[in-house]
Amino acid sequence: MTEKGKFLEKINQAYASGDTEYIIQNVTDDIQWTVHGDFSVSGKKDFIEGMKKMAGAGSFEIEIENIITHGTSASVNGIMKSGENYTFAFCDVYKFSGFKNPKIKEISSYVIPIKE
Repeated sequence: MTEKGKFLEKINQAYASGDTEYIIQNVTDDIQWTVHGDFSVSGKKDFIEGMKKMAGAGSFEIEIENIITHGTSASVNGIMKSGENYTFAFCDVYKFSGFKNPKIKEISSYVIPIKE
């Protein structure tokens, strides 16, 4: 797995465990985050507020199926299970600030509830 792939795996594990500080440290000040069909935030201040709301939902189990990286773009998809027996398929598409020691500049998230 590439270094960027390992970084994204750690970002997703941090999200699942509620480690919002790690995620916040690794985004740009002008971060753009869109959860399609739900909400969109611009800038680090709004991103932090969005992260706080997500952290309030508790931790998740996460199973990453694929991590694909190419240049300053990447995607991660998999399955999330909440403690309340909700299951979601997800795909996050990332844009990075550059090649060396990049931070996340943009996230497009797609989340689909799965009926079991």
